[in-house]
Amino acid sequence: MKIAIQGEHGSFSHEATIAMLPDSVIVPCSVSSDVFNALASGSVEGAVIPIENSLAGSVLEHFDLLLQHDVKVVREAQLRIRHNLIGISSTIEDIDRVFSHPVALAQCRKFLAEHPRMESFAFYDTAGSVKQLVELRDRHAAAIASEAAARYYGAQILQAGIEDNPENYTRFFLVRRARDARFDGNANKTSLAFSVENRPGSLVAALNELSALGTNLTKIESRPVQGKPWEYVFYVDCQLQSADEASRATDALKPHCAMVKELGRYVEAGKKRTRDVGTGK
Repeated sequence: MKIAIQGEHGSFSHEATIAMLPDSVIVPCSVSSDVFNALASGSVEGAVIPIENSLAGSVLEHFDLLLQHDVKVVREAQLRIRHNLIGISSTIEDIDRVFSHPVALAQCRKFLAEHPRMESFAFYDTAGSVKQLVELRDRHAAAIASEAAARYYGAQILQAGIEDNPENYTRFFLVRRARDARFDGNANKTSLAFSVENRPGSLVAALNELSALGTNLTKIESRPVQGKPWEYVFYVDCQLQSADEASRATDALKPHCAMVKELGRYVEAGKKRTRDVGTGK
């Protein structure tokens, strides 16, 4: 199965894909919109996207793209994110520039502060920053990325585990076109998007409907509606007692909402304490 990811081979999204679909063919994309366009066009059969990091929070762009496209989330995975300083030099003392995705740089602030000689630069992807330094053969540059990225591009780890907080996990979604989506019969979690009428108590009324079903709300996120100032779409994740409860939750919301969309239903992932083998952000 061809799977699109944002980022290069060896990225954290690559790792998440292989964890879920070991025999998949990875199709790297530079930006997230290209991932969804590839899925919509049929050039790939699925996409794996990061949706939330335990330290950095939600990947807000991906909520918008899930709503805009006719796709469904069919699976979830959680991976431990372990950052490494990677280079082609043999010593840290040679390094004066560090490249990585902005989120990765932010998660390694303590290490960078302890090495003030290293100037940090934002790059579009963690693994892409390793790919760049290997192509340029720059012995004074380094990247922050996964162990898998170092192996994939033939670089070396100068220092492992440089993240500020070891409790660093990212949730990933496997997304498919709606017509191709097949939900797991053991699904115990759903993701929904809805907007409410701009009147007092409308959001509370909608959330009370979910509570009345016995649905446990595990996440809520709001995003502005494009072209409609001060109007919002709410994204929620709910734990289910049974797979068909997702449909009941959607039906319960409809009387209180201007728009309701089920983004998917899937088996809730547990924290997988794995070694770094690559994935996108």
